[in-house]
Amino acid sequence: MFYGWFIAGSCFFILAMTVGMPLYAMPFFYDYFIEDFGWTRAQTTAGWGLATIIVLPIGGLLIHRFSPRKLIIVGAVMFAIALNCFGVMGGALVVYYAIWCLVMAGYVFAGPIPNQVILSQWFAKNRGMAMALAYLGLGVGGALSQKYVALPLINAYGWQTALKTMGLMVLVVVPICLFVLRDRPGEKGLHADGASEPPAEYEAEPRPFGFLLKQKGFWLLAIGSFCSIGAIGSVDQHTKLLVRDSGLSEALAADMTFVKLLASLAGRVAMGWLADRLTKKYVMVAAYLFVAAPIPLLYIIDQDGMPFLFAAVFGFGLGADYMLIPLMAAELFGANSLARVMGVILPFDSIGQTTFPVLLGYLHDTLGNYDIGLMIVFSLALLGAIAIGALPRAGQWSSE
Repeated sequence: MFYGWFIAGSCFFILAMTVGMPLYAMPFFYDYFIEDFGWTRAQTTAGWGLATIIVLPIGGLLIHRFSPRKLIIVGAVMFAIALNCFGVMGGALVVYYAIWCLVMAGYVFAGPIPNQVILSQWFAKNRGMAMALAYLGLGVGGALSQKYVALPLINAYGWQTALKTMGLMVLVVVPICLFVLRDRPGEKGLHADGASEPPAEYEAEPRPFGFLLKQKGFWLLAIGSFCSIGAIGSVDQHTKLLVRDSGLSEALAADMTFVKLLASLAGRVAMGWLADRLTKKYVMVAAYLFVAAPIPLLYIIDQDGMPFLFAAVFGFGLGADYMLIPLMAAELFGANSLARVMGVILPFDSIGQTTFPVLLGYLHDTLGNYDIGLMIVFSLALLGAIAIGALPRAGQWSSE
């Protein structure tokens, strides 16, 4: 077997433990923070957004300078420390926000960007399926995070110990990085996809930041993904709170997350397979429409069957959404430019993912409901699909 599939398997596990499990579990703790510390919903959801604005732009611009494998090790340790700090913090918001900054540093170093860069070096022809396999880990970790990790730990030991335990769990990725993961196939005497020679795209020089910033495609990809991921972040961070407002149970909220992230696994596999065979832009537009279409169901989430219908459709789109961004970026600008492209786009997207939930929380705190906020989130998701639909063809440069 081509060693690259062991790399993809390693990235599966890394994304499950450093992104899927901790970040999808965190919103499950928000109501405990609100009840124990007296914070508002806007204050509670602002931690992720503030940390994103402060940390991710700097980290994203620097990440292409270092070994992705070593960065993942550093990031996993940061995640472990941050989750343990959440478990011992008091009610001081400044401390809460500082811990989120450490979480975001861990996310930069151990999250999607380094894994995407590694996979783009190991795969060319099968890049879509390799990314899909790796991103299945994010979905599996997220699916297990609330129903099978956070909720049982909270019920058994309380929310503080649950967070500290999850922090220790992240560290299991360190031996995988040390003994299995490698940055490039050349370290094993191989080429991408196990070919006898490297693909032509790996001979190209990485595009400089100045060139990228002049491209229409770069900005359309950034804006489209910013809007769609902003909608996803808003829904993800407020699902439990919205479900509880509708008179439904905490356990149902965990079940919805489980179904949503199981559906995301199907979305990743299906869209990854299609992305290797069809025009990536159209596959990406379809995924973004799957994100937008079910959002109105949140208005009637208390009706029979609506929680799981919403979770299944939204989850299918969510699964493909994140994964298709690096695939589209590699097609537009080349695999060797991926670290630089995603070093700008991922922080930009993460700002949308973490600040729009704060706006949604503010609107709820002000108006007493989610009606206007959900309308904005739905419009945001549609705008993302429109921007991706306007992307140019690969290699169609605005200027040299």
